[in-house]
Parts: sequence; C-alpha cells; structure tokens
Amino acid sequence: MELKVLLVDDEINIVRNLQKIIPWHKYDFTKVDTASNGAKALEYVLNYDTDLILCDIRMPQMDGLSFLEKLKDHGKKCTVLMLTGYQDFDYVRSALKNGARDYILKPINYEELERIIAKHATEIKNRKLEQIKERNKWNKAMIVAYEKFLYDVLLDYTTVSSRQFLFDEENKLDELQYTLLLIDLDDYSQISRGWNEKERKLINFAVRNVLLDALMSHSLAYAVLQTREGEWCVLIQHQKNSGYDLEMVHMWSRKMLNAVSENVKLTVSVGIYPVHVPIDKLADAYKQLQRTVHLSPQNHQIIVLEEEVSQPNELKYSMWGLVEEIVSSIKKRDRDKMEQAFQELNNTLREISGQSLQRAEQFLHFMILHLLREMHEINVLTSEDEKSVWTMLERSISIKSLLDIIHKLLNDSFNSSTNRKPSDMLMVSAKDYIDKNLANDLGVEEISDYLGISYSYFSMLFKQTFGETFLEYLTKQRIELAKSMLLASDKSVAQIGKLVGYSERRYFTRVFYKFTGSTPSEYREKNADPKSILPDLSS
Repeated sequence: MELKVLLVDDEINIVRNLQKIIPWHKYDFTKVDTASNGAKALEYVLNYDTDLILCDIRMPQMDGLSFLEKLKDHGKKCTVLMLTGYQDFDYVRSALKNGARDYILKPINYEELERIIAKHATEIKNRKLEQIKERNKWNKAMIVAYEKFLYDVLLDYTTVSSRQFLFDEENKLDELQYTLLLIDLDDYSQISRGWNEKERKLINFAVRNVLLDALMSHSLAYAVLQTREGEWCVLIQHQKNSGYDLEMVHMWSRKMLNAVSENVKLTVSVGIYPVHVPIDKLADAYKQLQRTVHLSPQNHQIIVLEEEVSQPNELKYSMWGLVEEIVSSIKKRDRDKMEQAFQELNNTLREISGQSLQRAEQFLHFMILHLLREMHEINVLTSEDEKSVWTMLERSISIKSLLDIIHKLLNDSFNSSTNRKPSDMLMVSAKDYIDKNLANDLGVEEISDYLGISYSYFSMLFKQTFGETFLEYLTKQRIELAKSMLLASDKSVAQIGKLVGYSERRYFTRVFYKFTGSTPSEYREKNADPKSILPDLSS
C-alpha cells in the first residue's frame, strides 16, 4: 500500500532533514512533498490525497493552527503531527482540539519522531484497509442489488422507472441499453431426467460460472442471470446510442457456446436479440428470444431473432401467450383461468393444424417440454408424474394424444399446487432463491424481503420445514457444493471458496474443516477420482 506525506515548515533545513533522516520507504511512504506555509499546504491537500502531514505551528501567511482549522472546515481527514518549539499547553491543546493526532517538540528527536511515524503509518494502513473492505463490500452489495433488479425486470416482476434505481452516479437507467443473449441447455428436460438434485444444482452452478468466465477478458459490464433451470440470460450493458456490432455479439456467443461444451461437456444454444434493448423493453425481448430458441429444431447453434411478420407467426406468439397464462394460473391456483386458456389453445391449434399438421405437432412437443421445465421450476410436479408424462410422450403419435398429455400435465401440476399450504410454497421459493444465490452474501433479511414476509415468520417457517436454521442450511449447501467443485474442477481452493460465498480462504477452510473433518485441499487429495462427477451424457 502506497502512502503520501506532506512536510510543512518554513525552515528549509528542518524540511531537508525530515526528508533525508526518516526512512520513509520503510513505512510505505512513496511520495514525500513539501510546503513552506499553511496556505500552500492547504492548496496542496485540497488537490492531492494526503495520508500524513508533519506541520510546524509558527509560519508566515498561515500558521499551523489556522491550517488545522481550515482542514477541519473542508472536511479533510488527514493524520496531522505538529512540530512545535512551544511548550505552552495552550498551543498543544488548540492543536489537538482542531484535529492533530500527536505533537513533537523542537529540537526534534529523530528517533522518537520515527517511532511516532511508524505507529501512525500502521494506523493509517489499517484504516485504509478497512475502508477498502467496506467499499468492496458495498460495491458487492450494489452489484447483487442491481442483478436482482435486472432479474425482476427481465421476468416482468416489477415496473421500471428511470428514477427508481440508480446503482451509481454515472449510470442512470434511462441512459443505458443492453445486449440480450439467451443461453439454453439443449434437451434439458430430457437429459436432466436421470440427475439427482445434487447433480442438477452442480451442473446449473457450473454452467453459470463458465458463462461468467467466458467473457471476463473482454472488459464488459455484464450480468449472467439464471432465469430457470437450464436457462440463463446474459445482459451486457452499454451507454445509450452506442452502436450495435452483430459480428462482435456473434463472437461473444460463440465463445460462451464453446466454453460450456469444453468445460461442462454439455451443449447449449445461444439466442441473440439483434438490437440493443432499453431496460423497460427487456421483459418483452426476453419472451420473444425464449420462444425463438425453444422452437428452433437444431441444437448447439447460435440463433438471431428475426422480425416476425407473417400470420402463422402471429398465431405462434399468441399460443405462447396462452402458455404463459396457463403457467401463471397454476401459480395463482386459478383453475377456471387455466381451463379457459387451455380451451383457447385448442382453438388456436385448429388454425395452425389447418395450415400444417406437422407444425402443430412440432409446437405441441415443444410446449410439453417447456411446461415440464416450468412445472419443475415451481416444484409442482412429482417425479412419478414427470415419468408418466415422458412415457406417454414416447407413445404419442397424434395431436389429440399430445393435447391429452398437456391436459394431464396441467391437472397434475394444479392438484399438486393446491394440495400444498401457502407456507410450503413460500419455502419452495426460499430454497430456490438460496440455491441460485449461494455465492452472494445472503442474509435472512434479504430472503424474507424477497418473499414478502417478516424476518421472524421466515425463520420460524424455515426451521419447521427444513429442521434446521437458515444459516445451518445455507452453510451445509455451500459446503456440499464446494465438495463437488473440488472434485469436478481444477479451480483453486480460494476460487472455489469465493464461488460458494466465502471471500476469505482462511474462513472457508475453517468452516469446511468443521463440516468435513478435513481441509479443502485434504478433501480433494483423498477423494480425487479420474472420472467426472457430472453424469455421463455420451450414451
């Protein structure tokens, strides 16, 4: 850490001695400047950051006591040591009253002065380290809050006002626009059938981290938001009116597509929204891009959204709107609305099947896969019901049978949802929120605010549902994820600690040891397996 000192005295010989005799570099003072009076010193301090000031009291133009008063008036918080030949207590008292931290009598005892400087240099460095920690903590909190805000905007959970959220002074929401990319794990509903909860969590976590790392070298302001299992949106921030470079966006997309393939051994498709999107249009743009990616027949590709103008596409989008209504009605437990939307879907399908039977069948297949993921996301589909849907889907050969599957899927999901208490659904949402934010500095207040319930009610519900406190559950989930990552990746212990929410390696090691009886390095060495922990998807 580099420190700066200012020597203020009108006696040039004293200033020269201070410069030469004190080993400033020994105490990390890399810049040693001088001023001949208080007025020049004040001008210097107002223009340059200064950590330590050694200042005489008696000087022309502005004396040391007046200089101290001016520093205080300007709100400058420097460590000031006074040099004085005055032994009168009134001078010392005035200096200390106006902010001086210490004083040294002339003639100067340089050994004593060096001891005092060493003490204050340590205090200054400790104080600056604390300020850096607090600033980093605040910046991290702001990033988390901003990403949470973007997530809510993207999923249309909140309305947007340019004055509603300013995450720093330079970047106002109405002066920003975004490149929107959607990354979707190919055939997720099908390939995830054989995964247990631990494997689902690890794979989703791993993909998100790969996506974050893929663009790290490009100096972009971006967020990777998981919108549901197997699906992420990447938002790259730009200033308003900046140009859109589709070739560059293609390059970013290709980099992410290849990174997932190489590091997680799974394939993804990447959807590109072809223009920059203002924040109040993100929700609509996301829905359009999601539909385009899900209806694409090919895997492991980059898809650019094209302007939709034809009547068949209008029908297609109206059908997706009905699908969203169906999912929303299940979440709200509104059976009448669900049945009404399903009937409208039937009517719309007749129009499509009249033009192309194959297109109608294709759309229904995609819709079933989409609903399976949505129902799994809100945890209203049992494993038995999901298995039954897959069995029926493998045997279905007609539009009628596909519609029967959808109706059964909706009824099973609705019944599962209505059989649950509201408190159970709250805890499902809490668990999902924790799983998606393990790397963040999570607290009970944040989650209870997210759920819209009180801190005490959340704590009581959580303990009743999971049989342990929120902190116990959070720590256990983080350590379980860390164990998997230690065996499944070559990241360092410190990197893995940060990825699961522990910014300090020592603390991460201590917590890990408490839960497992070994350090992270010992655990990795003992349990190393040449086979990947990820499920084998090659067959």
